[in-house]
Amino acid sequence: MSMKPFNAILIRDIKLASRSFGDVLTLVLFFIMIGVIIPFAIGPNKMLLASIAPGIIWMAAFLSSLLAIDRFFRADFEDGSLLAMRHANISLSAIAFAKLIALWVITILPLIIATPILAMMLFMDFEILIRTILSLLAGTPALIAFGGIGAAITVSLKRGGLIAPVLILPISIPILIFGISSIKANAGIGVESAAMLFLIAISLLAMVFAPFAIALALRLDQE
Repeated sequence: MSMKPFNAILIRDIKLASRSFGDVLTLVLFFIMIGVIIPFAIGPNKMLLASIAPGIIWMAAFLSSLLAIDRFFRADFEDGSLLAMRHANISLSAIAFAKLIALWVITILPLIIATPILAMMLFMDFEILIRTILSLLAGTPALIAFGGIGAAITVSLKRGGLIAPVLILPISIPILIFGISSIKANAGIGVESAAMLFLIAISLLAMVFAPFAIALALRLDQE
């Protein structure tokens, strides 16, 4: 496979996202706002906030990523670019893989960069913050891969942005469980290491097989 078309699609999606900076800023603000609201709901208990901070950050990252699912293929579908991509000199699965990487860069990477801000609001220890960032790096590719599959299945539906999160929620729950377990030091001897390995394995498998599932869903949708 020639890397030039692949790189062109990757750079194209990142450039388009950089032009709509407001969308990226909205995701980051939504991510931070979850961390702002929850302390008001449960009270100013520093120890309690610190203990549940990993779960809050993971849930905030998951909910924020759901906001980006609808725009995954929607714009390309509406302007006809998606149909034209089927006739490009690169496979549809390779196009899907490039778009998955681009979506992770423009959606998840800003959230990970903003994680220290949320960690300060939740009184998180520096060691736990590092573990949280590592777990997000390990697990969020799977969330993006599952989101891409949901977006491909619902791309032609008028309310696809509402249906796709419902489809991917059940298969995303294990990611959240392993993500939180990989952070908590008191989860048990070796539990956090095993959870991190599971996260990495799931993300690798998801990023390998998701492009083929996305390509199949897009072909079936356009036939």
